[in-house]
Amino acid sequence: MTALDPDRGMPVATSGTVMAYLRGLLRERSRLVVLVTLANGLAAAAGLAVPLLLGDLVDAVARAGGDPAPGAVRDLVLLVVLLLVAQAVLTYAAKGLAAVLGQGVLAQAREHVIRAVLRLPLGKVESASTGDLVTRVTRDVGSMSGAVRWALPEFIIGVVTVLLTVVFMVLNSWALAVPTLVTASLSLWQVRRYLQQAPAGYLLEGATYSDINTTLTETVEGVRTVEAYRMQHTRRSVCVDDIEVSSQAERYGLVLRNVLFAVMDMAFSLPRVITLVMGAWLYSTGAVTLGQLTTAMLFIEMFYAPFDRLVGTIDRLQVGVASTTRLLGIAEVPPDRTPGEDRPEGSTLVGHDLSYAYRPGYDVLHGIDLTLEPGERLAIVGPSGSGKSTLGRLISGIHAPTGGTVTVGGVEVTELPLELLRTEVALVTQEHHVFRGSVRDNVELARDGTGEDGVWRALATVDARGWVEALPQGLDTVLGSGHHELTPAQAQQIALARLILADPHTLVLDEATSLIDPRTARHLEGSMNALLTGRTVVAIAHRLHTAHDADRIAVVQDGRVVELGSHDELMAADGEYAALWRAWTS
Repeated sequence: MTALDPDRGMPVATSGTVMAYLRGLLRERSRLVVLVTLANGLAAAAGLAVPLLLGDLVDAVARAGGDPAPGAVRDLVLLVVLLLVAQAVLTYAAKGLAAVLGQGVLAQAREHVIRAVLRLPLGKVESASTGDLVTRVTRDVGSMSGAVRWALPEFIIGVVTVLLTVVFMVLNSWALAVPTLVTASLSLWQVRRYLQQAPAGYLLEGATYSDINTTLTETVEGVRTVEAYRMQHTRRSVCVDDIEVSSQAERYGLVLRNVLFAVMDMAFSLPRVITLVMGAWLYSTGAVTLGQLTTAMLFIEMFYAPFDRLVGTIDRLQVGVASTTRLLGIAEVPPDRTPGEDRPEGSTLVGHDLSYAYRPGYDVLHGIDLTLEPGERLAIVGPSGSGKSTLGRLISGIHAPTGGTVTVGGVEVTELPLELLRTEVALVTQEHHVFRGSVRDNVELARDGTGEDGVWRALATVDARGWVEALPQGLDTVLGSGHHELTPAQAQQIALARLILADPHTLVLDEATSLIDPRTARHLEGSMNALLTGRTVVAIAHRLHTAHDADRIAVVQDGRVVELGSHDELMAADGEYAALWRAWTS
């Protein structure tokens, strides 16, 4: 139940949702599904005809007293060879069609997941555990990939082959087919029981992997805090506990599989003995021929190989379905905003009576009023945990306020389409990301189709053109893991160049250079001056020298703006800002 409804992390879709989604994918490729089924059916029929012919050959030899006509044997052998060649050709075609089907379904499913991830509200991503999202887009995508690319086509092949084998067994001799059909039917009871219990086990396994990833991620990200408070043993204990829970979940699934395979092995072994004994008795009474008995024994061998593969494929599909429920759960996260039709008139940004709560009933901001005129520079200062960054996220439209409104040009920021909002107000943090791709691709993310001249102008504006020109392939140099690695300062310049192309009139800077060494930070601040010219700027300042030259300074304490004015005005008032300034400069 906790896996289906996690306290932290993304929701999980139901199995019905997964089946409906899969049916939709296959319905779009119905012609290809028919071709795969038909090709596999013909291949199976060609292979199953061979035991019938061999049975006829045995009967022919028996009727001729061990000396059949040479022509009859030759004709049967040639026909068997032709059938085997036809089976090989049809199997090759069926496998090729199945690969096309599986890869096509996989590509569309992956695109659906990526679109769902990109549509996730940033607030939901931040409130969910990092490990949960990481596990879903790595392990769960891999499991879904294996299920769709391999298990789905194999399932179609297995069903067609098993059904045709049953038909041929009955056509040969219904009496000799009974032992196989009875034991297979009895084993299906265990298969059904397994299918009822396995999904919850696999879903729990996925949830435990999320917990492990969450613990590891939080420990690595907070490694300095862990070391400072000597919490290494505690964090290791938490990780060991997570692994123990995960291993128990793995054992549960393993027990289910072991019971299933034990039943399946009995179902495979018993029909051979029973059919042989029953066939001997029926042959002695003249009810069946020696050829029919031979054919029945060959069919038993041919039946259980695809039947075994089919059960194994169903097991693989269960893993894929469990992972897909977690992936489709991402798409069930509701949007945090509904774009309206109104468009801003002007660039004045107003926050009225703002409040915000990460948890219901626990406000971290209380009744804040702010008005930003075009071109104004506002610095937001205050103690750590006072709500500065939260206020910046409300102003930039990352979060919708719990109470009050934030408007730009008279329109609420959360009612603007995201692509329009990012050209009005943009948030710049100390966290930036360089994607795997060329320099050109990384910069053009902000505005697709800008062109080479536009990219170079953006890079020149943030003082990055020189080092980009010095790269081996210039704009086409591939960045990211395994390719050219940028310094933190260069990565920040790439992020600033994106902002140049996005061209927002208002920027919210959440100490964008605080994680970079002071010398590099001063150089980057020079690059940022070119970006800030002529724009409205809200600077969330942890270093008070950033606030000194602002037009106004807002002092936030305990989620409220307790002072608002210029540096000189606030120093003259000798209040909270003056105390912070003296502490900073002492």
